[in-house]
Amino acid sequence: MPEEEWERFLHESVTGAAGAPVEPSARARGVERRLRERSGQPEGWRTYSPARPRRRTGWYVTGLVAAVALLVVGLFPQQVVSWFGGNEGGQDGEPLAAESERPQEAPGAEPALHPTLAEPFRGSPAARWADGAAGITVPPAKATGWMDAAQVEQALRRSRDFLAAAGLDSRVLRGERPTKAIALLNPHQKDVQEYLRTALSSTAPTPETDPLLLFSRFRPAQAQLVGDVVKTRGRLAYEEGERGALEVTADVTFVYPVTPAGDGGRGAEVVRTIVRREVVMNWDDPAKVITEPGTMSLVSYTLDMTNGGCSAPTGYFEPPFGTADEQPDEAKQVDPYDRSKPIETGDGTTATDNDCATATRS
Repeated sequence: MPEEEWERFLHESVTGAAGAPVEPSARARGVERRLRERSGQPEGWRTYSPARPRRRTGWYVTGLVAAVALLVVGLFPQQVVSWFGGNEGGQDGEPLAAESERPQEAPGAEPALHPTLAEPFRGSPAARWADGAAGITVPPAKATGWMDAAQVEQALRRSRDFLAAAGLDSRVLRGERPTKAIALLNPHQKDVQEYLRTALSSTAPTPETDPLLLFSRFRPAQAQLVGDVVKTRGRLAYEEGERGALEVTADVTFVYPVTPAGDGGRGAEVVRTIVRREVVMNWDDPAKVITEPGTMSLVSYTLDMTNGGCSAPTGYFEPPFGTADEQPDEAKQVDPYDRSKPIETGDGTTATDNDCATATRS
């Protein structure tokens, strides 16, 4: 080997040849291995990656349920209150279904809460009854007696109109003449026409000529209605009567909240006068009975009332404001909301006994 080549070999053995591969150190090999194991871009030594949040499924479900509950309370507060027994007999609460037949028992007990001007039906089963004529159920019409189905439907509608005109008309309730109701009565029925003349003109009616037997009236100087809502519950039924007539029977309870006349203060006393009427009406065949189109004949009319006065008839309901009418200890007790039995009458035809019973609730 030439001497120059030998010297170059010795020099490169000490300093290393240019371009010769370099064996990486152990630290370098470890860094290279970690980089290969990681995916994506390498992370700088001054960068920060926030910790991945932990899943909290339980909290999410709880929050969702709470949100739904708040939404239900906001949309249906009355129903929610009643679910938990918080109705307290007030005006909240689910309305009752229409009465299509005689109930089997009296309504359940209500919390003993007194009525107020803002909630005159508070603490009463009537809080869940319908307003006005809407509480009087009219059955489906079918041909009966001398009438076809359309005529029966019209007669039923007019029968309800009579009850509304006699027991719900605001002018009649103030003691004015029941003109609309009278217009639906057969003018050729002599006994009824005589009763009307006597009852509506006498200043001292008898039990037989008391206008309250057919019409609801309050003396304006003594009592006034609270608001303009009268609660009702009842129904009409019909069948073929004498001489092929359509015989319609009405059984309806009216609840009138009243306060002393002129006492409109926040602390005014509120009394509920409760009146139940059973009225039987004949829509007669004009070929067999003298009548006028659109009018009917009265077969019977029966009245039962609570908080309407226990003294001699005056022609008006007289709510017992202040101190209730004195009644004997042995007075019969009645539930004025019990519609499961017919009205008890003195003679079985037109009027109740003159005795005054004690109401178990109002």
